[in-house]
Amino acid sequence: MILQSLNQLYSRLADVDRPGFAPMGLSWAIVLSKEGQLESLLPLRKKALRGNKLVPTPISAPSPGKRTSGDKAGFLADKTEYVLGWDTNVPSEGTVSEKLQKRFQLFRAAHLSARDSINQPDFELVCRFLEAWHPEEGENLERIAQAANAPLEELLGTNLAFQISGKTGFVHELPEVIDYWSKASASSASATEGFCLVTGEKQPLARLHDPSIKGVPGAQSSGASIVSFNLSAFTSYGKEQSLNAPVGESAAFAYCTALNWLLSRRERKFRIGDTTAVLWTDHPTPIETLYPWMISGIPESEDEELKKRVHKVLRAISLGTLGKDELGDTDVRYYVLGLSPNASRLSVRFWHTGTLDELITNLKRHYDALRIVRQWDESNSKKPEPESPNVFELLRQTAREADGIPPLLAGALMRSILLGIAYPNSLVQAVMNRIRADRDVNYLKAAILKAWLVRNHQDWLKKQQIEMTTALHKDTPSVAYQLGRLFAVYEQAQRAAHEFKLERTIRETMYSSASANPLAVFGRLDRLNKHHLQKLNTGSNRFFSDLIDEIHQKIEAPSFYPSSLNLKGQSLFCIGYYHQRHDLRPTKKENE
Repeated sequence: MILQSLNQLYSRLADVDRPGFAPMGLSWAIVLSKEGQLESLLPLRKKALRGNKLVPTPISAPSPGKRTSGDKAGFLADKTEYVLGWDTNVPSEGTVSEKLQKRFQLFRAAHLSARDSINQPDFELVCRFLEAWHPEEGENLERIAQAANAPLEELLGTNLAFQISGKTGFVHELPEVIDYWSKASASSASATEGFCLVTGEKQPLARLHDPSIKGVPGAQSSGASIVSFNLSAFTSYGKEQSLNAPVGESAAFAYCTALNWLLSRRERKFRIGDTTAVLWTDHPTPIETLYPWMISGIPESEDEELKKRVHKVLRAISLGTLGKDELGDTDVRYYVLGLSPNASRLSVRFWHTGTLDELITNLKRHYDALRIVRQWDESNSKKPEPESPNVFELLRQTAREADGIPPLLAGALMRSILLGIAYPNSLVQAVMNRIRADRDVNYLKAAILKAWLVRNHQDWLKKQQIEMTTALHKDTPSVAYQLGRLFAVYEQAQRAAHEFKLERTIRETMYSSASANPLAVFGRLDRLNKHHLQKLNTGSNRFFSDLIDEIHQKIEAPSFYPSSLNLKGQSLFCIGYYHQRHDLRPTKKENE
């Protein structure tokens, strides 16, 4: 399914390499006259991003494939040792080596043999040039130097292509040339034929799937593979390497090229932990370039208009006001592929597909479950917390650093969101570990815990008659929730008693044990709180005392503290603590 979908994507991409073609760093174009003679050399190099050094321009050109002993010549684009018969040493009359002569002859023979098959006027001019060119003739040195208008050393050892005077494109970009080289490179790549599992057609089968997949951080810089076989354990019925899972040369090239195209574009890929993911649809849709930003967030350096557009879409999804065609036809299928590095191979971390309607519906369910009052919003911060947090922001709550996000958690969370199923329990356990380590319950951690309870334990909540609200719900019939509220009040009273100058409060010293074993801790907290209340003025003392009495009534009596709380109870404790702390926060008017 993955390879078939990528193969279909390749068929609708216009700006990708064709079979037998690959990006090549071109430095010069040999411009030929209408008679097939050298007219000039056009420089193709450009300034590097840093410094003033000139670097070759990567342009899709016919690829000779992997060369081991120099016995393969390129086609219409190659190094000077093949195109002109010169290497990096400046030649002189009659001194061209036998090796260089052989390489030039290979290059010339490849073109002359294709003359009748291509039968195109511009290609015919290239053939005339190669027929008349002799590397050992010293007068060619002067002709080349004059044509290049540059030192000969800057030309030798670089990649050259051909262009006809008065035309802007290269000869290798002609449709006749593309068709010829695509067929020639495919037919010569493998002598074994069979039925391709991707297309169902009988064609030459790929022994190695090229080009290599690049753009996955952590994988080999030279590229990696999704499909590869290199051990005898993978042999089946005597079929070695990839012949036991046959994929045609053209299909292998198509899916590899399409995946490389997705991975080379920032707006088409996103990262979650160690996983690099891409998304595409059956037909071009707006969500193809918006979804990656929706999942991974938008860097500060990105366009402000893009930020506004993504935030608008996320808000519309969460509120259920998204227009029918804002992200594309809802019946179109989407595909999400997550890849992780694994030596010279790539591991498929997750693979999900469905319709856009299903995707939008499940995204809305996800944001509905997450919705909780924000600690920092537009009323109290210039950088408010996101109403619709992306996946990476949620995963960051599970680790101190981004590199510490559990590798398998990213795929499990994506699966839960895209399919609308239960969240992984490991997500909540990791969040709880961070709360114990950081001693802080922030907006995103509270949102995750609420979403987990709503999605995974809805029946339990109904049985306990617990309604999960976005803000403080004083009448929630949960002892754990009320204990979280009580802890928040105790902390605020302590801070007020010390004129809000404390660097460490009971949250830093007692939160973890209070949320896990209330009976062992809250008696001490009750006694400590009485000392704090004595330091307050009459008004503050009465405010906190009344609030504590109201919470105690919900718990039935101060002595009925449970001895321990399970994971659900600890989650409710956290949410109650967060809600009450937010409710005690002074409003903007009170601050003024």
